[in-house]
Amino acid sequence: MKLVFASNNAHKLQEVRAILPEHEILSLEDIGCHADIPETADTLEGNSLIKAQYIYDHYHCDCLADDTGLEIEALGNQPGVRTARWAGEPANPANNRAKALRELADQTNRNARFRTVITLIRGCKVEQVEGIVRGRIAEAEYGNGGFGYDPLFIPEGYDRTFAELPAELKNTISHRARALQALKQLL
Repeated sequence: MKLVFASNNAHKLQEVRAILPEHEILSLEDIGCHADIPETADTLEGNSLIKAQYIYDHYHCDCLADDTGLEIEALGNQPGVRTARWAGEPANPANNRAKALRELADQTNRNARFRTVITLIRGCKVEQVEGIVRGRIAEAEYGNGGFGYDPLFIPEGYDRTFAELPAELKNTISHRARALQALKQLL
């Protein structure tokens, strides 16, 4: 089955293709989409739906879109839906990580979770699934792998950050992996 993944993020695209190898996952570039799809919703569910609906409406093909948020307990579940642009425009992962460390400097509660919502549109049917991984925010950045907040996030049951774990392992325990496993059930 061919599905367009509504993202320009090469890391996410690689992760989705690795987790769903039985499907042909096309990028926005593959279909000639160069639009900056707005993410104007106040929820992960809403942003995921906006992106998938845009692709379906403009390109008339089955598609999936995701939105992911890091929710830090001591910060009232911030950055949440603003995860990618938390430190301001333009979006910069290093600045976002630095802001997280500053905001948590005096906090003992470092509990956090990553939450991914995926919207699948096939024909006229819209379905959403969710994946969550709980963990904590490290005291400093560790590791060179992954992207985004991966050098800060230590998943429950591990003593290393996502950026320190092998990609094959991360792709089985991450929030996106869990959402994609739920998506497999729909497909």
